[in-house]
Amino acid sequence: MSFFEIDGSEKSGSGTILRYSATLTSITKKSLHLFNIRQKREKKGLRPQHLKAIEACKEITKGELKNAYVGSEEIFYTPGKKIFSGNYSFDIGTAGSTTMLASAIIPMLLFADTPSTIELTGGLFQDFAPAAHHLAFVVLPLLKRMNIDISLEILKPGYVPTGGGKIKLKIHPIKKNVLPICLEKQGKIKKIKGIALSSNLKEQEVSKRMFLSFQKELENMGLNIKSDIELIYDETADQKGASLTCFIETETGCIIGIDVAGKIGRTSEAIGKTVAKRLMQDFNSNATVDRYTADQLILYAALAKGTSKYIIPKMTEHIESNLWLIEKFLNVKSEIFGNLLTIHGIG
Repeated sequence: MSFFEIDGSEKSGSGTILRYSATLTSITKKSLHLFNIRQKREKKGLRPQHLKAIEACKEITKGELKNAYVGSEEIFYTPGKKIFSGNYSFDIGTAGSTTMLASAIIPMLLFADTPSTIELTGGLFQDFAPAAHHLAFVVLPLLKRMNIDISLEILKPGYVPTGGGKIKLKIHPIKKNVLPICLEKQGKIKKIKGIALSSNLKEQEVSKRMFLSFQKELENMGLNIKSDIELIYDETADQKGASLTCFIETETGCIIGIDVAGKIGRTSEAIGKTVAKRLMQDFNSNATVDRYTADQLILYAALAKGTSKYIIPKMTEHIESNLWLIEKFLNVKSEIFGNLLTIHGIG
């Protein structure tokens, strides 16, 4: 058997290469040999969340997987001949990111015969991973415009270090084609919305304090806009935790969002201020998507029938990695001119 070879030390050298290689090989039915996994990360090889991603792909396609264990730097994966819809449940077992796990599972289930439901357990709000609220209120609405129908329900928040959070996704198969997305003009700010979530911290009024700090920082930057932030005080999480996700909706239909999670030593006021600064940093770059969404749309744009265009805030290692992977697996071509990214989907 011949294997499609991917060197995991290329580009970002991160878990992104494993997640997207796993889902792309499941879609294309290529046998994958992935080596040098996460070579540019402090802890090389598979971590629990990466292992669960490749195991999920194997389960959904009824494929074969070899040499997959925590710490492994090389795996062999042969997907089955079909992507099976169903009701799936995957527990990372740590506070590893459920949204990143979802990014490996969602694309292939678009090619199943009937809708699927997946329940994922782990972390929902943490550094270095998109928040569940960012996925729900920024990424999924943009995918909806691409004819991709996915709903997300947060069953229970989960934070570092305990995890234990749960999200539930319903993924509908593609009807006809994935549509390209074109966001070439940013437009003026129409609304600023968001969710200030805190768990087991009601007495400290953490959600309110994050919101007030966010609003104050907007005013300090000269924005005379009253943000619409929903305050949530949760008492179901296994530990104390917090997250602030805020997003701009523009007159041309852009959605630009930023999230920051709580952390020991990180005050509510610091969270609010940081979200406001990063949000306006991305908006003031004239981008039509934010720094997190920019790399997440690439795979879907590659699968679309037609050409997608959007303006990124700046080039990142994850954008570079994903563009490299769609060319390797799908022979999809892309160009970047200034910060305008063009992706020629294969339909």
